Amino acid sequence: MKTNTVLISGASIAGPALAYWLQKYGYKVTIIERAPGIRPGGHAVDFRGAVMPLLKEMGVDEEIRRRQTRAGKITIVDKDNRKKASFPDGFTSGELEIMRGDLANVLYDATRHEAEYIFDDTITSLTEHNDGVEVSFQRNKPRRFDLVFGADGMHSRVRSIAFGTEASYIKHMGLYIAIFTVPNFMDQGMDGVYYGVPGKRVGIFGADNGKEARASFYFTEDSLEYDYRDIEQQKRIIRERFSGEAWEVPYLLEQMDKAHDFYFDSIGQIKMDRWYKGRIALLGDAAHCASPMSGMGTSMATIGAYILAGELMEADGDHEKAFASYDAQMREFVLRCQGLADGVDWFVPKTKFRQWMSNQLWKILPYTPWKDMMVTLPLKVASSIKLKEYRQPMPTALHATV
Repeated sequence: MKTNTVLISGASIAGPALAYWLQKYGYKVTIIERAPGIRPGGHAVDFRGAVMPLLKEMGVDEEIRRRQTRAGKITIVDKDNRKKASFPDGFTSGELEIMRGDLANVLYDATRHEAEYIFDDTITSLTEHNDGVEVSFQRNKPRRFDLVFGADGMHSRVRSIAFGTEASYIKHMGLYIAIFTVPNFMDQGMDGVYYGVPGKRVGIFGADNGKEARASFYFTEDSLEYDYRDIEQQKRIIRERFSGEAWEVPYLLEQMDKAHDFYFDSIGQIKMDRWYKGRIALLGDAAHCASPMSGMGTSMATIGAYILAGELMEADGDHEKAFASYDAQMREFVLRCQGLADGVDWFVPKTKFRQWMSNQLWKILPYTPWKDMMVTLPLKVASSIKLKEYRQPMPTALHATV
């Protein structure tokens, strides 16, 4: 196989995971990222099921385990911090849990010596030719690549250029979220606390072995117009929505402006009939975001990267054949994963009655057979895809073509 030059947009999880496998198969990889560096912070992300052996094969499992965090018990409280319900340690964690920023750094370290990383830049146009894709950038000079991959999240720039506007593919779930780092002022270790009123939920979860915490703000809204790159506008939205609320909300709103890792977005899913077009393909949230409510985004991204790279290797660079096979292998698995996020009203009820019902459910859930389903169902879905074992390249192949 001749050396193929590929461009990957996005340096979070799906992009570096794909870079790892493509480098292994002899591809020359460039990764472009809008942010000035690897993005810090974020919420905890889970691995479970079929993805677990891949982490070991990639050689990153030990480092992920070294940095892993496992949520402690979760308590639901009222405005006076009186317990309404609680869940045992690890109730919402997968088989392996790590903060999103820590995972991004692990994958960056695993690929940065071979891949070319370009930070603080973004793609502005893609022009496909018979023998490659001409790519223009906001800052750098245009370049040509054999293949281009969009691993740049739910608001994918690659998808909007190559496949059409986001509105054609996004399914809003009527929920918005903000996450940022705060001091662990409640001295809760790795435990989590939730407080809610109709249409809103606020959480504080321990992070970094209890040295700090992550605050999360959720609110319901059918449709909200905002600029997903305007952080100050997003902070104003949170202030307006949560101004006057009780519990620890006033303090958390004060801390919001001090946070270096503020994140805000709608909770939604990406639904597409096809994840490839010519020499351009999508993976991870850009292709099939299942939303944080599914708990499956990280596993899907890592599995998708493995399959996409493996199919390109087996097809000896025939991208049309490889892309079609990648799409076919992932499709049913993705649909099952997205199905785990159905019914967000149980998490942020909109009315007082629904909130009361939700609290009663949470109160009795740890003592019912349903509690096991909360753990076993995601694991069953996560294990429902059978991964191919791709042939290994000759030992000299990578060195001869890079």
